Order: sequence, then C-alpha cells, then structure tokens
Amino acid sequence: MSATEVDPAIKTLGDSLVGLTVLQAKSLADYLESAYGIKPAAGGAVMMAAAPVAGSEAAAAVQTEFDVVLTNFGENKIAVIKVVRAITSLGLKEAKDLVESAPKSIKAGLPKEEAEKIAKEIEGAGGKAEIK
Repeated sequence: MSATEVDPAIKTLGDSLVGLTVLQAKSLADYLESAYGIKPAAGGAVMMAAAPVAGSEAAAAVQTEFDVVLTNFGENKIAVIKVVRAITSLGLKEAKDLVESAPKSIKAGLPKEEAEKIAKEIEGAGGKAEIK
C-alpha cells in the first residue's frame, strides 16, 4: 500500500472521528483513558480545551471557522458572478475576476451554517464550491 492509499477501515474510523462534536470527542478521550489507559498528550488545560483526541482529529473535531472556495463556475458564469457579487459586495469587474480565477476563496472564517448556505447559493447558480 503506497503512502497515498488509505486502508478502508482506517478511512472509516478517521471520517467518524472528524465528525465528532467537542462533547463526543471529550467522551471518547475519557473512555480511552478509563478502558485502555490512553491519556491525552501532556498539556493539561490546553489539551482539554482542544477536545483531546489522537492526532489531527482533535483540530478537525473543534473546527469552528470554515472557508468557502469556488472551485468551478460551471456553465452559467454570469449567474455565479451575480451570486459572488451579492456575497462579497465586490464590484462587477472584481467579482468577474474572482470567478474566472477559480479555484479561489470567496469568504473565510465563517460559521459552518453560513458557509454551507453560501456554498448552496453558488451551486444553485451553477457553480461548484467547497467548504474547507
């Protein structure tokens, strides 16, 4: 198995961990400590604030800010430009340049709900967007 391939069981486990809420991650950490003696890394309060989970899953489990990235403007560029203008308050030329330079970040540091709403608006206009 190469470095880019991931065992399906590991991928499933990782995807499950990323989807945990902060409370669920804390419960998982408590369970791992009581059942198997696995403790969070040294750092005490810092680790507790970050919902102690092994590795990079901790950062993903507590992500509160999301970026909306326009990946493709699709078949209806004009409609996507109109949506981008409404979202960003850019002028026509700036919005057109932004859309034509896809993939490009549209908005950053948003709550998940707002990021999802913006991505749906872009996709409703015929574009493609990702939330990161």
